[in-house]
Amino acid sequence: MTDLTVLGGRAKAAARELALLDSGEKNRLLAAVAQQVRDDCAAILQANGEDVAAAREAGISESLIDRLLLNEQRVLAMADAAEQVAALPDPVGRVLGGQRLPSGLEMTKVSTPLGVCGIIYEARPNVTLDAAALCLKSSNAVILKGGKEALRSNRAVVASVRTALAAAGQNPDFVQLIEDSARETTSAFMKLNGYLDVLIPRGGAGLIRAVVENATVPVIETGTGNCHIYVEGTADLEMAADIAYNAKVSRPSVCNAAETFLVDRSVAAQWLPVIAGRMDASPRVEIRGCPETCAILGGRAVPAVESDWESEFLDYVVAIKVVDGFEEAVSHIQRYTTGHSECIVTRDYEKSRAFCRRIDAAAVYVNASTRFTDGGEFGMGAEIGISTQKLHARGPMGLEQLTTHKYILQGDGQIR
Repeated sequence: MTDLTVLGGRAKAAARELALLDSGEKNRLLAAVAQQVRDDCAAILQANGEDVAAAREAGISESLIDRLLLNEQRVLAMADAAEQVAALPDPVGRVLGGQRLPSGLEMTKVSTPLGVCGIIYEARPNVTLDAAALCLKSSNAVILKGGKEALRSNRAVVASVRTALAAAGQNPDFVQLIEDSARETTSAFMKLNGYLDVLIPRGGAGLIRAVVENATVPVIETGTGNCHIYVEGTADLEMAADIAYNAKVSRPSVCNAAETFLVDRSVAAQWLPVIAGRMDASPRVEIRGCPETCAILGGRAVPAVESDWESEFLDYVVAIKVVDGFEEAVSHIQRYTTGHSECIVTRDYEKSRAFCRRIDAAAVYVNASTRFTDGGEFGMGAEIGISTQKLHARGPMGLEQLTTHKYILQGDGQIR
C-alpha cells in the first residue's frame, strides 16, 4: 500500500511554490505541457492501446471502452485544451470586493487557490490532463487517482506533464499520480486530512456515492446524469428528433447524455416512430417504454420497469414515457432528476419559461441538446467535472471553481 502521506507532504510543499508563480509563468508551463504531450503522443497511444486491450479481454462494455479509448485526434485535443486553459484569465489574485470598515481598516476580498486538490475518477485518461492543466492555472497542486483500467494511459500522460515541469525548472510534484489500485489506498486517499484541501470524484454513481459516504476530507460532489429530453406538444418534431438523437447517441457513455425521453400524448403517435427509426441506425439503441410507448412502437420497445426511470444507463439504452402534458412531464423530472441537465423542446414561450423556473438542475435547456453541458463548451477550456451540488460550485467546474478567497485587511494601528 502506497504511503499517501509522502505524496501529500510533497503536494503541500509544491502548492506553496505554485502559489508564487505569476500568470505568465503558469501559461508558459501549460504551453510546455501541451507540447510535451504532443511530442509523447506515440507513447501515450501505445500505453492506451495496452489498457484498451486489457479492458476488452476483461469484458468491459464498448460504451465504457469509448471513455477509455484515446486516438491521435483525442490526444491532440487534450493538448489543445491545455493551451485553451492557458489563454483564459488567471482566476487567482482577483479583487472580488472591498470596503472601508467603521474601524478604519481597508478590507479587500481576493481570490486564492484551494491548495491541494485530490481528483478520483474512472477510466477517462483525458481527465488526467484536463485536471492537471486546470489545477496548474489555478495554482493548485493535484494528486490524481484514476481507475485501474486506465493506469498505463494515466501514467504516460502524467509522465509527460512531469517531464515538461522539470524541463522548465519547476517542481514536478505540482502533479502527482497514485498508481496503487488497492482498495486500502483508495480509502486512505479519501481520508487524507491535513494534506488534501478538497477531494473531487468524477465517475459513475457508485464511485461518487463511495466518496461521499466514506471521505473525511471536504468533497465537491460531481454528478451522475439522469438527463431528460421533454418533447412538448407544440415542439418542432423534426428538431426534437435531432436533439433527442444527438443527446442519446453522440456519446452515450458520458454524464450529459440523455437517458429518458418524455413526449406529450398529443404528438406521441407522430413522434415516436420517427425517433425509433433514428434509433434503428447502427449502433442500435434499445428502447424501454411505458405501456403507451410499447403500444405505439410494437415490438421495437420492451416494457420499462421502475428502475429504468431512475437509471443512468451510460449505454445505447433509452427509457421513453408518454405524458399527459406539461405538468406530468415536470413532475416526472422533479422525481427522477439527478440535477445535471434537463431539456424541453417547445415552441411555447410561456412553457419554456415555466420549465426553466421549475426544473432544479445545474443546466436547463430550451431547444438544445444536453450534450453541451461541458467545460469546453461553456468557455472554461476544460473541466474537472460537473457539480450537481449547490454549495461552492454547480455545473461544469473550471478555473473559478478551483479557487476560494481570503480577506486582506490594511490598518494603521487599529486595536479592538
